[in-house]
Amino acid sequence: MQTVKSLRLQVLQKIYAKATEPILYMFSSLTKTPTQTPNTLLFNYLIETLNFPKTEAQSISARFSNVKSLENPHCVLHYLRSLGFSETEIRSSVRYTPQILFSDVDKTLKPKIEFFQEMGIVGSHLGKFISNNSGLVTNSLQNMLIPCTQILKKILVNDKSNQYLIRVLRRFSWLISMNPERRLLRNIAFLESCGIVGSQLSYLLKTKPRLFLTEESKLRDLVVRVSDMGFSFHSKQFVYGLCIVSSLSKETFDRKLELLRSFGFTNNEAMEMFRKQSMMFGKSEEQLKLQLDFFMNKIELNKEVLIRAPCCLTYSLAERVIPRYRVMQILKSKRLLLKKEPSVVSVLILSEEKFLEKFVATFRDDAEELLVAYRGHLLDSSSSEDKEKSG
Repeated sequence: MQTVKSLRLQVLQKIYAKATEPILYMFSSLTKTPTQTPNTLLFNYLIETLNFPKTEAQSISARFSNVKSLENPHCVLHYLRSLGFSETEIRSSVRYTPQILFSDVDKTLKPKIEFFQEMGIVGSHLGKFISNNSGLVTNSLQNMLIPCTQILKKILVNDKSNQYLIRVLRRFSWLISMNPERRLLRNIAFLESCGIVGSQLSYLLKTKPRLFLTEESKLRDLVVRVSDMGFSFHSKQFVYGLCIVSSLSKETFDRKLELLRSFGFTNNEAMEMFRKQSMMFGKSEEQLKLQLDFFMNKIELNKEVLIRAPCCLTYSLAERVIPRYRVMQILKSKRLLLKKEPSVVSVLILSEEKFLEKFVATFRDDAEELLVAYRGHLLDSSSSEDKEKSG
């Protein structure tokens, strides 16, 4: 026999079910994925003319249900081919920005393409650039592309041929895809207020263009974090510190500090090294570990030397450090160093030309042996490649 309590519970459940039916129905209708109906005309064009897979052609054509003519896509395709775009580049451009097919060639597409050509992006580079950044051709030439580009050109000092500007845009084209007043100009003003001006601002743009469109609050947090690490706003090292800190998560940064501590450096010594040569933290943890092991265990370099000159940890172990070490070992074993043996740091900081002149060409009788020792890493790598090819 049911109790009053159980009957009451059943009644409440029925009332709840009735009340929620419309809500559940409405929710399910909102979450239901609509069936995409392709535009047959455009669907066939994408497959037959541009060799798109059927699934992609369906997805793209469904977005343009009102298209009744292919005259415009024909014109766009003809224009891009006349510029030397490959079929792969055209397909890539359409895949990421399908509305490019419906651009007015003479009024909108051509002026923007010519803008990039005048900048210096020409020949085969043009097709590659546009296919990777096709969204740019949908942006306003007068309100976005031109004003943003002019702002960037003012920052990139001594860039008469636009080589740095082009390099920046290849890495981060979004810099000219937004209203400049929204974020770009505000971030530039903030960085300049921190003393990052002239060549330092130029370096930051070339190295970390993404920072210029970072949310202002996040950019301020990064600057505060670098300042709290002991960098002075008036030091050139501040920009280098900002570049590295913006590239690493706090966890990764802390692991690299821990790696230095595992080799006997205190936290203060590790931070001092970072402030002097931030780029050492640009190395992977594995690379940094190999370098520390070589200097401190292989050649038993005193850690104070690395604290004074952490630049040693930024040089390539395989391309610079070990080859020069080999040469110096031969000179030392043959007692050819009549004067005081040079320090590791003084040997490493020399340019390649100066190093070869001072420690190879000077010793004519032993120059061939020294050169073989110095170029050994090249011989090793080439022999490995030969083995792989023969295999």
